[in-house]
Amino acid sequence: MARMNTTSPPTADVLVLQHLMEDGPGLLGQWLDAQGVTWHLRCTEAGEAYPTSVRGYRGLAVLGGAWSADDDRPTLRQAEALILEADALGIPVIGHCLGGQLMARAFGGRVERLPQPEVGWWPITRVESPTALEWLGDALQPTVYQWHQDSFTELPPGAELLASSHICAHQAFALRNHLAMQFHIEITPAKIKDWLEEPGQAYPVHVLLHRDSVQDPASMNAATPLNQSGSEAMADRIYRVWRSRWPGASSISR
Repeated sequence: MARMNTTSPPTADVLVLQHLMEDGPGLLGQWLDAQGVTWHLRCTEAGEAYPTSVRGYRGLAVLGGAWSADDDRPTLRQAEALILEADALGIPVIGHCLGGQLMARAFGGRVERLPQPEVGWWPITRVESPTALEWLGDALQPTVYQWHQDSFTELPPGAELLASSHICAHQAFALRNHLAMQFHIEITPAKIKDWLEEPGQAYPVHVLLHRDSVQDPASMNAATPLNQSGSEAMADRIYRVWRSRWPGASSISR
């Protein structure tokens, strides 16, 4: 990973947009490094401006964060503009949680607050379709990591639903070469530890009010070693499918 000069042409394959310091690339960064992929990271909370264009990159990844996609923040609108430009240029976009919500907004969907949050390790139900199978793998009810209350409640025109849960009807969608996820496939035990150390004022209340969708710290910590390897295997599949769609993907060393 390299920090980038926003005035120079891209010298990396992938651009990663990070909103908040606490929601870094996690497993995504580890995967890119293991694959020998070059990538640039820009974190707006660290004072790093997003580039004015994604031209020259092969892939765009947008991370999560505690903000709402509907918040009146210039950097969120900048991220949406880069998502739309990537689409126009044929650059595949992958969105994690807030990143997926920004994709939904950018492509004409809707993001709203759900009746209750999802926090912790919870199963999703994969749609039985070729696209869902390709992106998400064989498991019909994989367990993934969640930390959200907003979601894309209306999919963009032309988007295909890939998965749902009992709390969140739209857990993932595909649109052209892009994938938007409500869950955190980039999660690592280190990220979970950091989030539980500073979970926010609402989390303890949600634990008491929504035991069917919000895990307490002990339950979450117990579930992590049981589900992390499966999540990482699913992430590897998702990231490989995303990479296979990059322009000139056949020329990138494996």
